[in-house]
Amino acid sequence: MSPDVLELENKEIAKQYKQLLKISYQTLSKDDKKLIRTAFDTAVDAHKEQRRKSGEAYIFHPIAVAKIVASEIGLDATSIAAALLHDVVEDTSYTLKNIEELFGSTVAKIVDGLTKISHLEYQNDASLQAENFRKMLLTLNEDIRVIIIKIADRMHNMQTMDSMAPDKQMKIASETLYIYAPLAHRIGLYNIKSELEDLGLKYTEPKIYHEIVGNIKDSKQDQDVFIKSFTQVIRERLEEAHIKFDIKGRPKSIFSIRRKMVAQNVTFDEVYDKFAIRIIYNSAPSDEKFLAWKIYSIVTDHFRPNPTRLRDWISSPKSTGYEALHITVMGPKGRWVEVQIRSQRMNEIAEKGYAAHYKYKNDDKDDEGLDLWLNKLQETLETAQTDAVDFVEDFKLNLYAKEIFVFSPKGDLYSLAKGATALDFAFHVHTEIGKHTRGAKVNGKLVPLSFTLKNGDQVEVITSDKTKPTANWLNYVITGRAIAKIKSTLKEEQKQIAEEGKVILARKMKAQKITLDDKVIHRLVVFFKLKTSLDLFYRIGAGIIDNKMLKEFAASNSNAFVNFFKNRIRRPQNSEQLHKEELTVKYDQLVFGKDAQKLDYKLSPCCNPIPGDDVFGFLTIKEGIKVHKTNCPNALQLQSNYNYRIMKANWIDSSQSDFKATLKISGIDTFGMVNSVTKVVSSNLHIDMKSVHFDTDDGTFIGTIVVKVKNKSILDNLVKNIQKINGIDKVTRV
Repeated sequence: MSPDVLELENKEIAKQYKQLLKISYQTLSKDDKKLIRTAFDTAVDAHKEQRRKSGEAYIFHPIAVAKIVASEIGLDATSIAAALLHDVVEDTSYTLKNIEELFGSTVAKIVDGLTKISHLEYQNDASLQAENFRKMLLTLNEDIRVIIIKIADRMHNMQTMDSMAPDKQMKIASETLYIYAPLAHRIGLYNIKSELEDLGLKYTEPKIYHEIVGNIKDSKQDQDVFIKSFTQVIRERLEEAHIKFDIKGRPKSIFSIRRKMVAQNVTFDEVYDKFAIRIIYNSAPSDEKFLAWKIYSIVTDHFRPNPTRLRDWISSPKSTGYEALHITVMGPKGRWVEVQIRSQRMNEIAEKGYAAHYKYKNDDKDDEGLDLWLNKLQETLETAQTDAVDFVEDFKLNLYAKEIFVFSPKGDLYSLAKGATALDFAFHVHTEIGKHTRGAKVNGKLVPLSFTLKNGDQVEVITSDKTKPTANWLNYVITGRAIAKIKSTLKEEQKQIAEEGKVILARKMKAQKITLDDKVIHRLVVFFKLKTSLDLFYRIGAGIIDNKMLKEFAASNSNAFVNFFKNRIRRPQNSEQLHKEELTVKYDQLVFGKDAQKLDYKLSPCCNPIPGDDVFGFLTIKEGIKVHKTNCPNALQLQSNYNYRIMKANWIDSSQSDFKATLKISGIDTFGMVNSVTKVVSSNLHIDMKSVHFDTDDGTFIGTIVVKVKNKSILDNLVKNIQKINGIDKVTRV
C-alpha cells in the first residue's frame, strides 16, 4: 500500500475517533476521555496488521461498534472502551491479563465475555449453536453491557456484509433475525431492532426487500403531503396551548411492513398503517402524564379515534421501560394513522433503552426493573435439564410478546405475555406454586388451567402437595418460564425411568448375545425411529418397547443408518442405465448444490412449495432432503441453527409433474359467480380442478379451489384471470 493511501487512512482513523467523542450520548469527563483514548491507541496498535474482507483497515470495525455503543445505545465510557477492545484478545497478541492491567477488572470482564461468545460462534452442530446462544444470554447476569456491545457488533457486521459470500450472508442474517433482533427488542433498543430486522430481510428475502424499498420511495411524496395536512391543525392547537413539542412523520420499518403484508395477506398498497406520527413534548417530570392526556384530547378533538387501538404505556410501562400513549385515529381521505405521544424523557428511553434509565434514575424503580428482569432471565437460563435448542425457542417466544397486566388476590400487579394462561400465572408467581397447581379462579370463578387471561383479571391459584406436572400441561402454557419449568420436572422423572431402562436393556441385549455399546445403542435409536438414547432408555423403562420388539431388532442384520442414506440420497447412475421415463419423472424437478446434483427429495407440507417458488433443501436426519420455500415460517430457524444442512436448490424442467395448490377467493356474491370462476379454471388446458367449495354470507362469499398445476407461472396466470372477474375482491394462495 502506498504511503499516500496510508496517510489518508490514518487521517480518516483520527477523524472517526474525534467523531466518537463528539457523538457520545453521555457527558464524558477528563478521566473518561483518557480511558477511551488509551483503549483507542491499544486497539489501533493491536489491529495494525489486520484488514477486513472489504480491504479496509480492521480498526474501522471496532471504532464503528464503539460509535453505535456511544451514540445509538448511549452507554458510558467503560462500554465505549470495551467496544473498542472487543476483538483485541480474540484476534491479536494481547491477552486478557494485558487488558486488566491497562483498563481494570470491569473492562477486562466485559472483553472476556465478548471473547467467549466469539469463540463459540458458527458451530456446525445445532445443539452447540443453541448452547452458544444460551451461554451468551447467561452473560447478561454478569454484565448486561456484554450483550449490548455484542448487539452493536452484530449491527455493524450486518451493515457491512456486501463483500461476503451469499451463503454466509444468509447464515448471519437468519441468525440475526432469529436471536439478535428479538434480544434488542427485549432490552428496549427499538431503533437497533428495526435496523437489524430490515438488514436481515435484505439478505434473507432480497427481492421482497427491494420491492418494498421501491414502493416506499414511490409513495414518499404522497405520504409527505398527507402528513403535512394531518399535522397542520394539531400544530396550531398545541401552540395555542403553549406546549413545547416536535412532530415527526416516521415510516414503519421495511420488516414490519413485510410482516403486516404476510399476516394480513395483503399487498403493499393495502397496508393501512405504513407510517406513524410521533409527538414529542417537553415537560417537567410531574406534568408528564397530564400533558400526554392533554395532547391526546387535542388530537381526538379533530380526528376520530379507534377505541380498540388505544395503548396506555404511561400508566403501565412495558417491562423494557417503554412509556408512551399510542392512539390510532381516522385521518384525511379516510386513512387510519397511528399517533405516538411521548415526553422527551420517554423518547430517549425508547431510543436508548436502559442507558436512558441510568440518566434519569432519580427514581430507583428503574434499576429495580432491570434487576428484576435479569433475575427472571437468570432463573430461566439456569433451569436444570433444559435442552439448549428448546431453551432458545422458548426464550424467543417471549421476546416479542405483548404484555397484559393481572392482579393477585391481594392486589399485587403482575406483567405477563399476551395470551398467558392461568397456569402461566402460577409459574410466574413462583415455580413451586406452578408445580403444585390444582386449579385456578379468575375474578372469583373457577376456570380451567388453560384459561387465557385478559388485562385486569384477578387470579387466585389453588394448590395441592399431591399435584405434579404432566405432559398435557405443556398444552396449557405459552411463556418460556412455565414451559422450561414443566419440561425440567418431566425430564427429571423421565431421567429416573431412563436410568432403570438402561440397566434393563443391557440385560435383555445380553440375553440376545449382543453387547450393549455406543454403536448398538445408536442402531437401536435408528431402528425404533427415536431422537436420542434417552428416548430409547425411557421407552424400555416404561415398557413401551417390549421383548418382542427387541427380538425383531436382534434378528435384523441390516445397518439401518447405512440403508437410510442409501435409500434417501440416491444419485442417478449413467443415463444409459436409467429408464427414460424414470429419468424424466424422478429427476427433472429440482437440482441441489453447486454441482446441480439430482437427488431424491420431499416437498415440505409446512409451506407446500411448487415449481417456480424460491426454495432450498434441508437435509433431515430421518426423512432425507426436504424442500422448503425461502419464506417458509420455519426457514429462519433452519438457516440459523442448521446452516450446515442447508442445500441450495434450483428448479429445472418440471413439465412432467403436476403439483397441488389451494386458492382462497373472496368477493361480492352475485348470480353466476361460481360458474364464472369455474369457467376460467376449466378453460386452461394445463390446470386440473380437483375440488371447489363456496360459502356465502350476507352478500359476500369465500371460496376454496384446489387445482393441480405444472408450475408457478401457470398458477400466477390463473390468479390474474380470476381477479379480472367482476365482483372478485381477493385471490390468495393458501
